[in-house]
Amino acid sequence: MPKIPIVMPQLGESIAEATILRFNVAVGDTVEADQEIIEVETNKATMGVTTLCGGVVQEILAKEGVSYAVGSILGTVEASEEEIERTGVSTVSQGVSDAKEEQERQVEEDEANLHFKTEDGGYFEPKNVSPTVQGLPVPTGKAGAHYISPRMRARMNELGLRAADISAIAGSGGGGRVTVEDLEGFLEYISEWPASPASPMRLAVADAMRRSWTRPLATVGHPVVMDKLLDHRREQYPKPGLTLYVLRAFALALAEHPSAAGFLIGEKIVHPRSFDIGCAVQVEDGVMVPVIRHVDTKSVSELSEEYSELVDQSRDRRLPEAATKGGIATVTNFGTFGLTWGTPIPLPNETLILGISAGVKRPVWSDEVNAFIPVTEAELALTFDHRVIDGGDAGRLLKRVAELLSKPEDL
Repeated sequence: MPKIPIVMPQLGESIAEATILRFNVAVGDTVEADQEIIEVETNKATMGVTTLCGGVVQEILAKEGVSYAVGSILGTVEASEEEIERTGVSTVSQGVSDAKEEQERQVEEDEANLHFKTEDGGYFEPKNVSPTVQGLPVPTGKAGAHYISPRMRARMNELGLRAADISAIAGSGGGGRVTVEDLEGFLEYISEWPASPASPMRLAVADAMRRSWTRPLATVGHPVVMDKLLDHRREQYPKPGLTLYVLRAFALALAEHPSAAGFLIGEKIVHPRSFDIGCAVQVEDGVMVPVIRHVDTKSVSELSEEYSELVDQSRDRRLPEAATKGGIATVTNFGTFGLTWGTPIPLPNETLILGISAGVKRPVWSDEVNAFIPVTEAELALTFDHRVIDGGDAGRLLKRVAELLSKPEDL
């Protein structure tokens, strides 16, 4: 019978590959059209690969734990002529074996790079590495420590390393430059340390934070008394999360001062066209940020159901890609971990992130009773791109958020 390929689909416009998590079928199993047979993980979510038509699984070419590019053949299904005609899929008569050989070769290369293996299957010995270029001309002084020679960059590319990954290495080259020998010595030094592979989610977070930190970021804080908000929340059913109140107040404050959420492109500050705010959700080995649209036009009660659904999808790693795009800012409630202060980092495509801490009982002076009274107080922390707004504007924005939170009935 003809063979139908199982292909790694395009799981999003910005996704080039995905990692196989598990197979839901085995060779010889009967499958139906559009049946989810493979679970994969991208840098954004866990998704499923489905069959193009019904038939019998004839071959599985992919391996669990390995990443495959979009378009890779993951296996084949034997289908009847009637099923092929019904679904209109294309058969594959050649190239499957070639694809299998190429993918197995790629897996071997990936494993060799991961474990620093040599061509004969052994491990490289740093002491055998000798420089091919001596005395590279680099600037002296502090600037030299930031210089990466072409040879060093080539070795880093072989190992999949970035500049931030070698920041722990003390350089012995001119001006403190890290040499290939320094790198190999460091790898030998840590070769016996316990290690585990970083998940696609962890790597995606790391990449986003590296890109975010290329900007001058600053953080300002402001206390907010939470008692009225907590009382208002107790009267609602179902009770909305505290994050929703902050999300709503943040959106209203930004709607009054939209330039604060702009982002710098060349010599222009691009202003937001709608107030779509993300909310950080802790998931296994990372963070996902679903975006809620037009937050300034919806009340807390109206936002509640949409927010709960997005949080559930995030924790199940089933968040649609469309729900992660287009945010102009993010709210993160690090108070859920008992933290009383933090300096959150905005996403690379956003200028602002607003964090809220855990509430703490504190004595606050009351002019009405002429005495200190206990209140529940939380800290708001706003991190911002200092190229776009200054500390004064950030402080006024944060103060406005606090003012809005003091009137929860209006949110």
